[in-house]
Amino acid sequence: MNTFNNNNNKFNKKKVVFIIGATGTGKSRLSVDLATHFRGEIINSDKMQVYKGLEIVTNKITHADKQGVRHYLLGEIDPDSNFTAEDFYLKSNIYKEIFLKAQCVPIIVGRSNSYIEKLVEDPVFMFKHKYDGCFIWIDVEQSVLYHRVDTRVDEMVNADADYSKGIRLSIGVPEMAKYLREEKKIGGNDESKKMILQDSISSIKRNTRILICNQLDKIQRLINEKMWSVHHIIATDVFKEDRKEVVDEASGNTVLQPSQDIVERFLKNDDHNISVECT
Repeated sequence: MNTFNNNNNKFNKKKVVFIIGATGTGKSRLSVDLATHFRGEIINSDKMQVYKGLEIVTNKITHADKQGVRHYLLGEIDPDSNFTAEDFYLKSNIYKEIFLKAQCVPIIVGRSNSYIEKLVEDPVFMFKHKYDGCFIWIDVEQSVLYHRVDTRVDEMVNADADYSKGIRLSIGVPEMAKYLREEKKIGGNDESKKMILQDSISSIKRNTRILICNQLDKIQRLINEKMWSVHHIIATDVFKEDRKEVVDEASGNTVLQPSQDIVERFLKNDDHNISVECT
C-alpha cells in the first residue's frame, strides 16, 4: 500500500483526487480501487446519493462493492432536505481536512459537477491556493453509455410523496410515481397499465440521456472556460462486453492502470495531463 506526505510538495499544497464523469461510467468502482491502492477515503459528490434511501434508484454503491473503504456523504442526508452545493462545500471540507491530517488521500467522486465546481472555484474557500487537485474524467462513447443506462430502469416506489425536493427528484422516481397513480385510476385494464408503464420507462430513459448530455457539457465547460487540467480516460471498451471476466480485464487495462499511474505521479509531484484511449 502506498503512503505519502500530503503536505510536502513543491507548492506546499495538499493533494486531492477528483473522479468525474457522466452517469454510468464506472466512477464508483475506480474510486474504490484507487482508495485501496493509495490509502484513500471517499467523499461522494453525487447530489442524489447524498440522501438516505432509494439505493436502487440512485444507484448507490453496494456494501460489498465498497470493499471496506469508507464512504462519506453517501446516504447521510435526510431525504426531505434540500442539500445545496453550499452544504456540500462545507461538509466535504470538514471530511477532507480530517483525511489529510490522518495522511489519507481524499478522493471526491460523483456525477454532480456543480458540487465539485463549488468546492474548487468558490473564492471564499480558495481551493486552488491551498490544494493541488488531480482530475480524472472517465468517459464512455455516448451510444454505448445510453445502452448501459437504459438497463437500469427498476422498481420505483411511494407515489404519494412530495417529488419537488430532496431525493425524490431522482430520475425515475417521479416518472414511476405517475405510473402508480394512473394504475390506481384504471383498475384492472391490463393493456392500459402496460401502455402507461412503457411510457414511464421511456420517460426515464429520455430524461437520463438528457442528464448525461448536460453532465458532459458541464465537464467540457469546466475544461474550456474554467481551464481545468483534466486527465481524460476513454472507457468505452469496458462496456462493450457482458462477460464479467472480460469486463474486469478491460477495466483493469483501460481505466484502473492508467488512473493509478496518474495518481502515482500526482502524489509524487510529477503530474502532467494525459489522454488515454485504448482500442
